[in-house]
Amino acid sequence: MKIARVVYKGRESLAVVDEAGGRCVPDSSDIPADLTRLLRRGVDLQTSIGTAVRDVAPVSLDDVSLLAPVDLPGKILAIGLNYRAHVAETGREVSPHQIWFNKQRTCIAGPHDAIDKPVASDKVDYEGELVAVIGKRCRHVPAARAHEVIAGYMVGNDVSVRDWQRRTPTMQMGKSFDTHGPVGPWMVTADEIDDAQSLTITTLVNGEQRQHASTSEMIHTLPEQIEHLTTAFTLEPGDLIFTGTPEGVGAAMEPPHFLKDGDVVRIDITGIGAIENRVVNEVATTVVE
Repeated sequence: MKIARVVYKGRESLAVVDEAGGRCVPDSSDIPADLTRLLRRGVDLQTSIGTAVRDVAPVSLDDVSLLAPVDLPGKILAIGLNYRAHVAETGREVSPHQIWFNKQRTCIAGPHDAIDKPVASDKVDYEGELVAVIGKRCRHVPAARAHEVIAGYMVGNDVSVRDWQRRTPTMQMGKSFDTHGPVGPWMVTADEIDDAQSLTITTLVNGEQRQHASTSEMIHTLPEQIEHLTTAFTLEPGDLIFTGTPEGVGAAMEPPHFLKDGDVVRIDITGIGAIENRVVNEVATTVVE
């Protein structure tokens, strides 16, 4: 099942997407327009949402606005240097340990939202990634049972401000600018993906292919990532895991190719879908509310 978060005729709701279009959860349902809240209820998604939209007529996806399927996740955890060819292009060596950093949840953006090129830097880069959505509260999960806690998958772009990223070992500032976490276009439930380690990631910038690799090339598989993380702390429904990017980032090109105003970044993952975001110059406005 593909579960999207949409706005249709001014109303926000979850929707089920299939070849006919989108079936929006009706007002009469008690299902929230928030996938995290729904996951925290511990309900079966197929039963709850499937039943709610069973008699709803589909609408064209051209008539809806697709939002980030998970709006404000509790945690966004991202693994770095998780593809050997990407490690090589950065000039580093493969670490014996998993390397993790946080992205702030306010970086989340929709599958077609603009990506800000901040006034603070001109070294903005793309990173196409498979994103896993946690569906159950969990701790000390062995890799062999990791599939039990995954609700589904999305396409993600771990947008990175390279000069800010390199200033500190945590990388957090350079990974967390607002709009620098586009995800979507929907969440594909885990039962529809036979093997998350055999998906193809393709990134295009202005139609030019920059990244093309299989998730089978990960150094640390998603189940290994979940085992590692839950050794230290609890994962909760709605938490997001960015599973790493393959080779082909702009910073590693000669000369480097950083994103600029007007560039369009499209990331496609087989079996899930595609997100496409235009880069725009940030309008830096002071906000105090």
